[in-house]
Amino acid sequence: MRVRAAVLPAVGSPLEIAAIDLPEPGPGQVRVRLAAAGVCHSDLSLSDGTMRVPVPAVLGHEGAGTVVSVGEGVTHVAPGDGVVLNWAPACGSCHACGLGEVWLCGNALTGAGEVYARRSDGTDLHPGLNVAAFAEETVVAAACVLPVPDGVPLTDAALLGCAVLTGYGAVHHAARVREGETVAVFGAGGVGLAALQAARIAGAGRIVAVDVSPAKEELARAAGATDYVVASDTTARAIRKLTGGNGVDVAVECVGRAVTIRTAWESTRRGGRTTVVGIGGKDQQVTFNALELFHWGRTLSGCVYGNSDPAVDLPVLAEHVRAGRLDLGALVTDRIGLDGIPAAFENMVAGKGGRALVVF
Repeated sequence: MRVRAAVLPAVGSPLEIAAIDLPEPGPGQVRVRLAAAGVCHSDLSLSDGTMRVPVPAVLGHEGAGTVVSVGEGVTHVAPGDGVVLNWAPACGSCHACGLGEVWLCGNALTGAGEVYARRSDGTDLHPGLNVAAFAEETVVAAACVLPVPDGVPLTDAALLGCAVLTGYGAVHHAARVREGETVAVFGAGGVGLAALQAARIAGAGRIVAVDVSPAKEELARAAGATDYVVASDTTARAIRKLTGGNGVDVAVECVGRAVTIRTAWESTRRGGRTTVVGIGGKDQQVTFNALELFHWGRTLSGCVYGNSDPAVDLPVLAEHVRAGRLDLGALVTDRIGLDGIPAAFENMVAGKGGRALVVF
């Protein structure tokens, strides 16, 4: 069957909206009609080569939709079921999975190297991060779909697949924010806004949002920020001033730039925790001297996919949504159609992009 999709022809090339030939699901596969997909900065990292995947590929890794058909052996979902796409399914057998750290699964992205569809001229296509959500329909491994929790609208559920799991997990699993602690979140994009809401849910006291854009202040405060700082070379000083000269207990960096990571570190109190969520390139070198590592006693840690287990965390997030504690709609600044994806990418490259949601 032929469907429309956003294709990345080569690293560094513009996205193209094209017709692709999608096969019926084979054994252990599921075909999904997309309801919505989030335009995430990680897809931009794939398109510019920061993260390497085989190309040409159909991007999009954050989505939800309805099961159209299933292949032999698939029993946990059936046609007509609403599902959230899980772009990093754990294999359950590697070293990381054996330790219970499923977010670090060494085999999670093997599906990205497979051919899953073809262009109308016969060119092989890969699913960018396993699920190829920038398309009207997709075919994925059964492990890549999870039932949509009750009470969560299908279009909103798309955001649970990456931004919310990552932002919520960064606060609750990686940084382990405790009630009353002070938190700074660097970057008020989709993940940052989810992290702000998660900090509020965790009962954080002062919550400082940091972004280069003054226009994001209203969004950040609606998500839970008590203070807003426009990023500059005095950001760390401003945050220390807001916290009695100490710095925050926890800084969550959602940008992936060396200067932002360094600023987040300097904004953290002595003995505090700095958690890096943003995906930076190899050229982004962060340096520390040995004396400051000793003196400040801070913990600096990375965070992959919010250190989350989607199967465990999705029901928890759904309960927060149903109780009104988590507002998925607040993470979206623009709703676009499939044809709007190339322009959304151009806006992200130019630093103008908000949080776009593709509605099919």
